[in-house]
Amino acid sequence: MKGLPTDRWLLPDGIEEVLPNEAMRLEDLRRRLLDICFGFGYELVFPPLVEYLDSLLTGTGHDLELHTFKLTDPMSGRLLGIRADLTPQVARIDAHNLKREAPTRLCYVGTVLRTYADPLDKSRSPIQIGAELYGHAGVEADLEVIRLMLEVLAQAGVLGVHLDLGHVGIYRGLARQAGLDAEAEVELFAILQRKSRPDLEQFLAQCDCSAQAKAHFGALLELNGESEVLAQARARLTDAGDEVNAALDSLEDVAEKIRRLYPSLPVHFDLAELRGYHYHTGLVFAALVPGYGREVARGGRYDAIGEVFGRARPAVGFSADLKLLLRLGVPVEQFSGKRLWAPCGEDPELTETVRELRQQGWQVIQALSAHEDARQMGCDFKLERRGRRFEIVSIVD
Repeated sequence: MKGLPTDRWLLPDGIEEVLPNEAMRLEDLRRRLLDICFGFGYELVFPPLVEYLDSLLTGTGHDLELHTFKLTDPMSGRLLGIRADLTPQVARIDAHNLKREAPTRLCYVGTVLRTYADPLDKSRSPIQIGAELYGHAGVEADLEVIRLMLEVLAQAGVLGVHLDLGHVGIYRGLARQAGLDAEAEVELFAILQRKSRPDLEQFLAQCDCSAQAKAHFGALLELNGESEVLAQARARLTDAGDEVNAALDSLEDVAEKIRRLYPSLPVHFDLAELRGYHYHTGLVFAALVPGYGREVARGGRYDAIGEVFGRARPAVGFSADLKLLLRLGVPVEQFSGKRLWAPCGEDPELTETVRELRQQGWQVIQALSAHEDARQMGCDFKLERRGRRFEIVSIVD
């Protein structure tokens, strides 16, 4: 019809659909990764797609405001947000709904929607999978979540993983000791994330803080590399105060335990890496692989996250994009030789045979008419009547 658009099939930028072959592989991966989480004792939750905006952007959610789609609820007149990250929602479930005293382990998987695409993947609708451990502030919880993340990546077939470790307590301690105001702290944070030495030198030249503090901030950009970084940090930040030393102790403790558990795992340290700085309170970690320009999974500690929901709890967790893991992982062939064509009809023997085969894991495509072609249905096998029974036969070209 004249005047109607001809591109109604187009999707918005960064929004993609998953077609049958990939969808089956994605679903199989989802099940296998959740089984890993279940094996560690994590319980599955399904947070809602939308929530009131003031709840969704509380605590960890403050960093997500620019990434969150907003709309008005016609029933209440209040602003709603479409989730851009499941972590704040899971924290609310632990603090407000479950209210347990013992450590709580929760896992989740679901699509999130973001206003801006990831610059590398170009997607605004990743499928986020992750796990959170609430109620334990010790290094044992940090270590468990890192181990779970590594097991998930191994099950996904993501090869060549190396682990990146940092601790936001180091920067927080230095900033407090230097007496930086909120504006200066935000500016310095942005410079450290850019890893810009000229910008840092210009900032420090104008900064009204001690020479000692300037030397500490200057050291942060250089304190990245292998295990020797921790010894260098001890030497260069020796007079940085108890808060910084405690953060270094915690980081060293986790690193030593990881080395014993995974002696062949490459571990990298970056003391200027402050991902999630505005809500992380301690250890931060990321998994990276060669040839991919950003982390494939990430996490960290964010204690007291549930305080805004009425109950402060220590917490540590990680998350990843299921679609990214599928793309980067070694392919796993599923359902090979298990797709079977059956003739149409309501014969009791045929009906019972089809039911039994489906229970055994076969994909049985039953014809809707006598004129259908098994090959066109993507089948390599078919059912044929042999006497009183139906038997599986291979389809010969």
